[in-house]
Amino acid sequence: MSATAARRAWLTDLPVLLVAVVWGSSYLAAKGVTTTQTVLAVLVLRFAVVLPVLVVAGWRKLRALSNAQIRGAGVLGLILAGIFLLETYGVVHTSATNAGLIISLTMIFTPIAESRMRGTKLSRSFVTAAGLSVLGVLLLTQGAGFSEPSLGDLLMLGAAVARTVHVLAMSRMESVQAADALSMTTVQLGSAVAVFALLLAAPGTGGTPWAAAADFGTGDWLGLLYLSAFCTLFAFFVQMWAVRRTSPSRVSLLLGTEPVWAAVVGIALAGDRPGWVGLVGALLVLAGTAWGRTAAVPQQREAAVDRAKPAGSVVEPAEPDGADTGLEAAGRA
Repeated sequence: MSATAARRAWLTDLPVLLVAVVWGSSYLAAKGVTTTQTVLAVLVLRFAVVLPVLVVAGWRKLRALSNAQIRGAGVLGLILAGIFLLETYGVVHTSATNAGLIISLTMIFTPIAESRMRGTKLSRSFVTAAGLSVLGVLLLTQGAGFSEPSLGDLLMLGAAVARTVHVLAMSRMESVQAADALSMTTVQLGSAVAVFALLLAAPGTGGTPWAAAADFGTGDWLGLLYLSAFCTLFAFFVQMWAVRRTSPSRVSLLLGTEPVWAAVVGIALAGDRPGWVGLVGALLVLAGTAWGRTAAVPQQREAAVDRAKPAGSVVEPAEPDGADTGLEAAGRA
């Protein structure tokens, strides 16, 4: 890879890494504002804070979306709603340690699923790097201790699978390939809010958003705004921007550092003490991610060439970091 391409890669990777930092801190924020009875209400509030800003900021491009693009974004929004429901209920019903471990399996599911869809094999270097990252996650969470499998653990496992489906659907759906990223985010979040609102209308699903908001203190509102502005709007936009210039596998591997940042926030703000085993795990996750970035380049080049190639034509390989490889986003609790 040339020096110019390497610089472009880092300019793409750094914002994605920042998303991992934000998501790592979101566990503490989500636990502070959500209870079992208020999951749906908080989700509606979280998205409702962001949607008006998105609509006003991107109204012109939003109106320019074709019917096919709107339908595609709507379908993706349904998957997104499932991700948020699984993750949020999962976080409420399990420990942050188990949640961080289980959701990190996305970084394994995604490249495996992507390689199967394209009929290619993952490089040994990538598999080894991913394995090193998973080992690091295991050590990191071992430092805080494990609990027996629970309903929340199963929900987080479902969320990891749903994340992978969402990532690959966005990268493969032709109707959304050329769509404006901000407009696509707006439609997806709007679809998710509609799902949450419909679920809230059913009896026994919890209180209304207004009732939940009435019980919020200043800290709750700050936590909700953080989840809305940074963990939702900023994170989705960065991912949808970044995956056009790289591959879903590479983005997912960078996001795999999320448990490390969750530990950092827990140590700094919540007083958690993971011990030396957890610290070693954090270093392994960072090392595996750095190695995986390099190992993923050949696969990324193949993906860029395959998607740029018309039927029956031959296309010379282009620099992978500037390729439009599709859209990617994953839900976060």
